[in-house]
Amino acid sequence: MSLNENQKVTALVLAGKRSGALDPLAEAAGVAQKCVVPVAGKPLVEHVVTALADCPEVGDIRVVAHEPDEIAAIDAVAALAAQGRLTFRTGAHNLVDSIFAGAEGASFPLVVTTADNCLWRAEDYSEFIAKALSAGADAGAALARKEDVQAADPRGQAKFYQFADGGFSNCNTYWVGSEKALKAAEVMRGGGQFVKHPMRIAQAFGFMNLIRFYLGNGTREKLFGQVGRRMGLKMEPVVMSNGTCAIDVDNRRTWEVTDRLLRERS
Repeated sequence: MSLNENQKVTALVLAGKRSGALDPLAEAAGVAQKCVVPVAGKPLVEHVVTALADCPEVGDIRVVAHEPDEIAAIDAVAALAAQGRLTFRTGAHNLVDSIFAGAEGASFPLVVTTADNCLWRAEDYSEFIAKALSAGADAGAALARKEDVQAADPRGQAKFYQFADGGFSNCNTYWVGSEKALKAAEVMRGGGQFVKHPMRIAQAFGFMNLIRFYLGNGTREKLFGQVGRRMGLKMEPVVMSNGTCAIDVDNRRTWEVTDRLLRERS
């Protein structure tokens, strides 16, 4: 599978704000939401949208947000909006419905990512798109090998999925090949975070897959294949070559790691 000559991938950037208490990083930075917290001198979401805009396979960029004004005021975001490259969609009260809201009327395929994935570069998105297309995936998830993540920074990620062929970390970036494949987003309705909340695996993928997951009984391809068949889709694990793709900004520790890596890169 490949993109048509004039076809582009639509990018959804999830920049929603969790209800309830103000995010600690946002509170410390004096802003209203985490996605505009500065890291290496720029708001988190700015790093994400500029990398997507520089990716030649990406066309429209849709930022799904509850409070867009603070994001829209960022110069780089405003410039992309003025060019017609970036638009806003209103976020829903949960992750899955926010994805559905962002995807409404969009051209497929989609890349779905989050506003705190600041270490992804344009070439990382190109790699992810190329591998998902090559695999003929209806739906897919970006993973990074444990050894690559730890080589990037030992503090960057604390927990890993253990498969028969090694440890992997989720990169919080997903492939949706068609409107039909949107139903794969339903597995995230509980909020994802399967390592922290193992019963979500059972609810989303089936109890036997939970057992196989904990026994490490199966390669990542085998387990993704079993899950895909349960949904009637071809689901693929897309392994990234860059371990930093698995490091996002969740707390002060990962903010410090991301800030250092971005400054070293620049």
